[in-house]
Amino acid sequence: MFGKVLIVNRGAIARRIIRACDALGIPSAVVYSEADADAPYLAEAGEALPLAGNRAADTYLNAAALLDCLDRCGADAVHPGYGFLAENADFAEAVIARGATFIGPSPQWLRSMGDKIEARRLMAGHGFPVLPGSGALADAEAARREAERLGFPLMLKPAAGGGGIGMQIVRDAAELARALPRSRRLAGAAFGDDRVFLEACVERPRHIEIQLLADRRGRAMHLYERDCSLQMRHRKLVEEAPAPGLARGPLEDLGARAERAAMELGYDNVGTLETLRGGDGGFGFIEMNTRIQVEHGVTEAVTGLDLVATQIALAAGAGLPERPALSGCAVEVRVYAEDPATGYAATGTLAHLRTPALHGVRYETGYGAGQAVTPYYDPLLAKVIGHGETRAKAVGRALVGVRALEIRGVATNAPVLERVLQDERFLAGDVHTGYFGAR
Repeated sequence: MFGKVLIVNRGAIARRIIRACDALGIPSAVVYSEADADAPYLAEAGEALPLAGNRAADTYLNAAALLDCLDRCGADAVHPGYGFLAENADFAEAVIARGATFIGPSPQWLRSMGDKIEARRLMAGHGFPVLPGSGALADAEAARREAERLGFPLMLKPAAGGGGIGMQIVRDAAELARALPRSRRLAGAAFGDDRVFLEACVERPRHIEIQLLADRRGRAMHLYERDCSLQMRHRKLVEEAPAPGLARGPLEDLGARAERAAMELGYDNVGTLETLRGGDGGFGFIEMNTRIQVEHGVTEAVTGLDLVATQIALAAGAGLPERPALSGCAVEVRVYAEDPATGYAATGTLAHLRTPALHGVRYETGYGAGQAVTPYYDPLLAKVIGHGETRAKAVGRALVGVRALEIRGVATNAPVLERVLQDERFLAGDVHTGYFGAR
């Protein structure tokens, strides 16, 4: 196992990794920006290393500064968490070049799966269902030809990046002609790569993802699915497992196919295959996340497996654990610092924050009372996970958890979450990515 793990992230995931390191008996070090100087988890790590500045570009995205921290603290492994540089192949290679272990898949997988066109090719080549689509579009004429072949409606998508940047539904040739230069421009500015492609548009789909584990001995294993269909502005809001209202047979088959593809490819750490399920019951691959997910706690709740500790152990050369049985149901909601009426991000100082101990409820947060919520980073304040023998119990516990979470000083989306968790459509399992637009 490792002698020390350097955590190059912030917030809830930094705190979660510290806890996993403690469980494994591994000393931890964590970096922090000036804006995060009052974060409670800094005292929980064995060592805290300051980064000059506040902006993500100056701190958590500053590879040179992070590598300097690695040199100074003497860690022999780096955990990137999620977001920031977690899927940056160049950063992973720089960590490895210094003789340390990057806790994640090998750089080749960060690079190939980070290219959505290449990822589609790889998955299709190993028998995993992929939505119909095109390669990179050379020009407007190529886009017109591909659209004619595939048929409208279509999604115009950047080959790199995420977060919905540059994505657009196009329903006819004229709309495609207008959207193409804009998507290219946005993709180039955001990701340094202006390649775009077309993919079949699935109307009101279910967003189903498969959690994968893989070791460096050629083995892979799925840990069932999560349903992440409830999203606002391309941002997940509610995640749950198992997927409500869907037969286990097709889901188990999807997991088995994901497992087989990962094994054939030689994938070697945690990862998540994201798919869309159409009204016909078919699944289609859209992307792979080569990191621990924000919503990993949902899978932990229904399997009892510590995914973060397992990820660290796999990176250290351990083999796969036995697959746990699926146990009960779990529902996670994301509490954001935002105006519940407008959805705009909120800032301020947390005058009070308390996460009570409740049966069947788990909280994850990297914030504490007295800490400033700044505009520099993602506005996620906390995650609330309810677990129970049935979906109704899991939903009820998530609702109790949201109501019991005490936050003062900064506006949150808690009222939105309470409405969702009591909505008749949600309670009936009638979920899809257009849920909020259909309200």
